[in-house]
Amino acid sequence: MIVVACLQRAESSLRDGDMRCPHCRGRLRPYGHARTRTVRGLGSARLRVTPRRARCADCRATQVLLPGQLISRRADSTEVIGNALAAKAATGAGHRGIAASLDRPVSTVRRWLRRAPERHAQWLYRQAVDRCALIDRESLLAPLATPLPTPPSTVVSSPPPTLLAQALNLLAGAALRYRERFGLTVSAWALIGAFSYGYLLAPPMIM
Repeated sequence: MIVVACLQRAESSLRDGDMRCPHCRGRLRPYGHARTRTVRGLGSARLRVTPRRARCADCRATQVLLPGQLISRRADSTEVIGNALAAKAATGAGHRGIAASLDRPVSTVRRWLRRAPERHAQWLYRQAVDRCALIDRESLLAPLATPLPTPPSTVVSSPPPTLLAQALNLLAGAALRYRERFGLTVSAWALIGAFSYGYLLAPPMIM
């Protein structure tokens, strides 16, 4: 699986032979599509996506190009799950309050928050630092002007900044600077999904 920020740009890169296989660095070529997915966005929004499938001309391995708006094996978008993590990290909101603000089952939100332990926050922070270094090194020294949004009904007294909050804010800063630099209209959350390689939540094997 390869997580991409923009399916249109990825499609163009794939057709031009500019996308490389993550295994052998051979050239990836179009190879049909994966099954269509419909996931829940914020509120009543729904995202319907048919990811592109690619195949390496050298090692013959296949890859699915997953858009950054989606997280593998999740029924909710990166934006929804990201808002839940941001509310927890930035304001200390609990899973019940977040679930109510996002109109999601309490058990679902609880599972999301459990998939963002300190160990995974450290990993996200490293990805954020690496991405900022590639896009704009000065962003590592300057405070972010635009923090991640959090659902208004989850706001409580602000706790000291957590590592997860710092990681999400750095990822947001990298996304905003990336959009400005390349003149993109893709959402910040789609870029954050791509920058975190689709692992905004920790997979089971690293819990």
